[in-house]
Amino acid sequence: MAASERAIDWTIRAARAAADKKATDIVAIDVSDKLAITDVFLILTGSNDRQVKAISDAVEEALDLIDVDPVRREGTQHGRWILLDYIDVVVHIQHEEERAFYDLERLWKDCPYVTLPLDEVTAPVS
Repeated sequence: MAASERAIDWTIRAARAAADKKATDIVAIDVSDKLAITDVFLILTGSNDRQVKAISDAVEEALDLIDVDPVRREGTQHGRWILLDYIDVVVHIQHEEERAFYDLERLWKDCPYVTLPLDEVTAPVS
């Protein structure tokens, strides 16, 4: 089963908002075949704590425009790894160090990537 159209739409909106705030290494992974709780993990990087928080705010604002609010937020106080759970999409906004250490892409390497129509999006490294 592939990610739903709604999840893909939300992922693209969130990725665009993140890219507008200069997020880097933006990747979306379709985890719908492996997890029953969500369709897509959107993973992206901010270079410092303030940028991570700004990216989080931008993602929330972009999805709020279509009346979608996260059901859960984690990590907003420290700005090192903010998780926004939209049920269909889980957004992981990570500081560079956390991104390198936890390497979520490696954990989900068996799952397909979602194509994001953004110039700022980098292709996954194989």
